[in-house]
Amino acid sequence: METIHRINRSKDYFNSGFGCAESVLKSVAEYTGVKSELIPRIATGFCGGIAHTNGMCGAVTGAVMALNLVYGRNHAGESKEKNYQAIQSFLNNFREKFGDISCPGLTGVDLSTEAGHNLYSKRNLHSKCTEYVEEATRLVLELI
Repeated sequence: METIHRINRSKDYFNSGFGCAESVLKSVAEYTGVKSELIPRIATGFCGGIAHTNGMCGAVTGAVMALNLVYGRNHAGESKEKNYQAIQSFLNNFREKFGDISCPGLTGVDLSTEAGHNLYSKRNLHSKCTEYVEEATRLVLELI
């Protein structure tokens, strides 16, 4: 039940104006009890395929940051293995479900251009991106 609530929260954040990366990170941070004035601001530049540069999907980068909250390290001598395993598993699962992890690969538009923004609106891709936000959140919650 909590998982469904968290997935709905990430969708609600996304539909209220937060970006994809912000929404996933914010929802998972709340679930894990992590509180910081840096959340969601630390995720802002990752939204829209890394600031509309056709990079990795923001829901994906938000999920990676969320996994870092749980499995990341605080000291240089600590192992990164559990963190890397969780992220690799997430990426494989997301890619398996959607066929890609890049913003243009998932949306079919180039958000670095005005024409791409127009197509995003015309094709109502926000609803498709909502699905990516929901699934990224679900996959992270499964891993933690």
